Parts: sequence; C-alpha cells; structure tokens
Amino acid sequence: MTLVSEVNYPVAPMPTAPPDTDLAGLASHLRLSVFRASRTLRRESHAGISPTLLAALATIDRHGPMTAGDLAVHEQVRKPTVTRILGALVDDGLVERTPDPVDGRVSWVQLTPAGRSLMRSARRRTDRFLAKRLERLDPADLAALDRAAEILDRVTEQAE
Repeated sequence: MTLVSEVNYPVAPMPTAPPDTDLAGLASHLRLSVFRASRTLRRESHAGISPTLLAALATIDRHGPMTAGDLAVHEQVRKPTVTRILGALVDDGLVERTPDPVDGRVSWVQLTPAGRSLMRSARRRTDRFLAKRLERLDPADLAALDRAAEILDRVTEQAE
C-alpha cells in the first residue's frame, strides 16, 4: 500500500488595490458615471412609464413569475411600495396576478403580452441608442468597456 503525502500548494493572495489608489475617489467617480449612464438610458427608453415601474417590469421579465415579496427583495424596497408598483402595472395591463394554487394568501405576478411588448421595445430603443454611441469609439475603448462591464457585474453582484 502506497501512502500519498499531503502536498501544500501555494495559495494565490487575494488581489488588493495598490496602496496609492484612492478607492473613495474611484468609488465616487464610478457612482456618478454609472448614475449618469443609467439616467440617460432610462430617458432614451421612452417606455411611457416611470423608471420605477420599468425597473419592476424588467425584474419580473428577467426572473419570471414571482410573488410581491420576491419583487420587493429584488428591487430592494418595502412591501407597501411593491404593492403600489404592482397595482399600477396591473392597472396599465402590463402585469397580471395569478392566485397561488396552494396558498390562497399568495399571488404570483407575471408580464402580460403588453408588458412583454413594452419591455422588448424599450430595450430595442435603448440598445440602438447605446450602439450608436459605441460606434464612435475605437477598438481599444470598446475592449475596455467590455472588460469594465464584466467587472461591474462582479462588483454589483448581490450575495444571495
């Protein structure tokens, strides 16, 4: 019988910012840039509904049927706020509620065909707007933005 001895492989250290990096300044600059970009893209979507309603609609579209409580968690708002948001989306015919077959106190919300259509058209308008802006950039800037998008995804991931 051969015994295998334990091998200690070196562990790569976690990356850290260089000591002279102004993380607070970078965070502030990044926050403002992301906020401005988000505001511009929301304005270009011309969805005909408020950004809050559009965000909720996008969440339901992305994650499929969900409860009001699930939507509140995703949108990081309180349950009464989600109740008002869902009321407006239902009144506009963009979302429909379906009672839970097991628990009558719970209902599931999902997009209606009109809600899906609104989301598709809003995304197309926003994508066209952004693509036009990206056409002006050189390949190095486009590659940098592609990498930045990946990094932003990692930075903004929510621990679930």
